[in-house]
Amino acid sequence: MDEAIATKSEAGVILNATRGLLGAAVGGAAAYFVTGWIVRQGFYAMALPGFGLGLGAGLLVTKRCMGVAIVCGLLALALGLFTEWMNFPWPRPHESFGYFLRHLGDLRPLTQILIGLGAVAGFWFALGVGRRLPTRTV
Repeated sequence: MDEAIATKSEAGVILNATRGLLGAAVGGAAAYFVTGWIVRQGFYAMALPGFGLGLGAGLLVTKRCMGVAIVCGLLALALGLFTEWMNFPWPRPHESFGYFLRHLGDLRPLTQILIGLGAVAGFWFALGVGRRLPTRTV
């Protein structure tokens, strides 16, 4: 009997994490393309990829899962860096992603702050509904 409960519980955790990561993929992809469109309009929104990734994950998780949130925070950081590199590449011949990563310190402070903010938002929003404060009953 205990094995059946444990198996059902483990399956629920795996399904929850899978839904969260699937939501992160969809939200991150959508935010990546929207960010590219925003940049072509002349605006700067490098925190948006992390926000979208975390929001996509948070909408699909049913229970708070710290593992999913940590993975989403790291993925949001990576997506923010990749989005920056794709939209604002270094001049030739230094256009490789490796060169970009080695010279992150050369980015403007605003860029570093926005990408970091996106990573924090990716973590926070990926926590899902479990991070809300409990409501009071009268």
